This record gives sequence, C-alpha cells and structure tokens, in this order.
Amino acid sequence: MHPRRPEGFDGLGYRGGGREEPGPAVRTFGGAAEMGHWVTTPPDIPGSRNLHWGEKTPPYGAGTPLGAAGLNEEPGLGAGGPGAEQLNRFAGFGIGLASLFTENVLAHPCIVLRRQCQVNYHARNYHLTPFTIVNIMYSINKTQGPRALWKGMGSTFIVQGITLGTEGIVSEFTPLPRLTHVIAMPFYSASLIETVQSEIIRDNPGILDCVKEGIGRVVGMGVPHSKRLLPLMVLIFPTALHGVLHYVISSVVQKLVLLFLKRENSHSLPTESSTSVQSMLDAYFPELIASFAASLCADVMLYPLETVLHRLHIQGTRTIIDNTDLGYEVLPINTQYEGVRDCINTIKREEGMLGFYKGFGAVVVQYTLHVGVLQLTKIIYSTLLQNVS
Repeated sequence: MHPRRPEGFDGLGYRGGGREEPGPAVRTFGGAAEMGHWVTTPPDIPGSRNLHWGEKTPPYGAGTPLGAAGLNEEPGLGAGGPGAEQLNRFAGFGIGLASLFTENVLAHPCIVLRRQCQVNYHARNYHLTPFTIVNIMYSINKTQGPRALWKGMGSTFIVQGITLGTEGIVSEFTPLPRLTHVIAMPFYSASLIETVQSEIIRDNPGILDCVKEGIGRVVGMGVPHSKRLLPLMVLIFPTALHGVLHYVISSVVQKLVLLFLKRENSHSLPTESSTSVQSMLDAYFPELIASFAASLCADVMLYPLETVLHRLHIQGTRTIIDNTDLGYEVLPINTQYEGVRDCINTIKREEGMLGFYKGFGAVVVQYTLHVGVLQLTKIIYSTLLQNVS
C-alpha cells in the first residue's frame, strides 16, 4: 500500500510547495484547494502550526476572518505592518487608561454633587435630571471656584487603593474578597466627608488625612464628633450588603453583556479590508462595554441603598455641605437616624420615594461622559489603525 501524499510532503512542516529533491516527477502543490486534498486540518494544539521558527502557516482558505496568525502575531489582531503592531501593543493600555481617567477623574464632579444631594435632607430640588445638575454645577463653580467640584479626589484614590490591597490579601485566605469593604469602611467615611464638605468652610486637607481620620474613628480619637455619630458596628451591615450586592449585580451583567457581544460578533464576520481594524476593536472594546454596562446597572439598582448608606456614614460628623438648591450658602447635617430601618422610614415619610433618588441626574451626566469618551476613543483608534495599515 502506497501512502496517499505528495513526494514533497514532510508532515506538519509542509508549506504549500514541493521541496526540490533529486528524482523524477517532482510535483508542486501551490493551491489551497489542492493542498486541502492531501492535508487535513490539524487539531488546535498550541505550537502544532509553527514547528519552524520564524515560519508562518498560510491561511486555510480565503475569507478566514482572522487571517493567518503567525508566530510573531497575536491571534485575532491581524497583520498591518510594523506600525500596526506597535499600535496594537499599546492599544489595550491606551483604551483602558481612557476608561479609568473618565471613571475616576473626569466624572469626579458628578460624584461630588451626587453625594451632596444624597445627604442633603433639606433640599427641595431633587435634581433627578441632568439639566438641573449641570445648572447647579455651574453655580457652585462660579461662586466657589473649580476646586469645589474636585475636592476629595485624592482620598477616593486612597480608599480604592486600600480596598484593592486588602482584597488581594483577603482573597488568598477566604472566598469572600468583597467583604474588604468592611475593612475600608472607616476610610470610606472619611473620604465621604471630604467630598461633601463645603469648600467655603473647609481647610486644605493633607493627602493622608482620610487615613488618619479613619484610624482615629476606629480607635475613638481624632476629630471630635457629636453624640449622634453612629458606631461602626451599626454601619457594618449596610456597608457589606452594598458591597456584596454591587459585586453580584455587576458580575452577572458583565457576563451577560459579554455573551451577547460574542454572539453578535460571531454572526457578523468582517471583510478582508477591515479585518485588522475590526479584530482589534473586537479584542478590546467588548470588555470595556461590558464593564460600563455592569457598573451602570449596579449603580442604578443600588442607588436608594447608597443614599441610606451615605446618610448613616455622615451623621454626627458635624459636616457642613453646600446648598444644592441655590448653588451658594451652606447647610449643616443634623440628622438623628437610629439605624438603617429608621433612616428608610424617615426618608419615605418626609421626602417621599423620590427622596431615595436625590442627585440621580449626576449619574446620568457621569455615564453620558463615559459613553462619549469611549466612543471618541473608538473613533480615534479606528482612524489611526486604518492609516497605519
């Protein structure tokens, strides 16, 4: 029995052409269709298609969406030359950096005003739409300067660093890393005070003041507070509940959105001319879109609980906030909630159900900015990649 293979075939090292060896009837196999007659597609084993260093396996057929990924190419990113490869190398970093900048820096004024509205039980204007939020932002910026909308940004970064650090440590010993919100709770309270305290009566805080005040609240020292200050044991349950629910909701939404986007991308295959650009967008942007949708859904669904949580954290800290109805003047916080249930009942009785959504227009502005930055980043990156390729 004679083997049914060409004389120039040498196993997986076959590259579509016959090897020049002495002997009669040396036959060349250059066509993809003819090669397919002799060679079957090998299994997708890492390294099985690149047995020779520097050689690249040709595509199995025309119209393959991802082309032929060689040894020096990332699968699914396409080959657009050295410039495109250099651009691809920094694509994930640049796109992710733009998203982080939007979440933590550009959207910080929205977070400041959102928290001020949530704890302002005096307010008659609930700021449920983005139009009133933009108007009050302009008024505060005009009367107090730009610093009034960017206060407390350093402390928010410190709290995020403490949360991520403790999460990494706790996750090594327990399957419940999200309970680190309880560990960061006193520092979160100090950061919350810095973001809602009025700039008119506020001293210039140091970078580590939230750490010092958080430790002081744990040990019962530091800045004097009133008798209405709730003990940390009362705040553990709502803080842990908010952290766990936010994690669960965002994880479920993120997985569902990623699954939906993968199915959409599998049904719409790009053409050869747009393979490089489209494959890069498909590699980076679905994760960002899924993360954005997850964060949005979690923030919207847990907004009432966040309002209650912030009011409990701020009570008894002798904090003075801006008047969110006028944009000038200041107001003291003199609540007397006994706990989570009393806070919920009081808000419902005195402010109505919409009282849980005070400042919701700031969320709309915040995520609108995020969508705009993501879309702008996508347009810029697509244009650059097309020019390079």
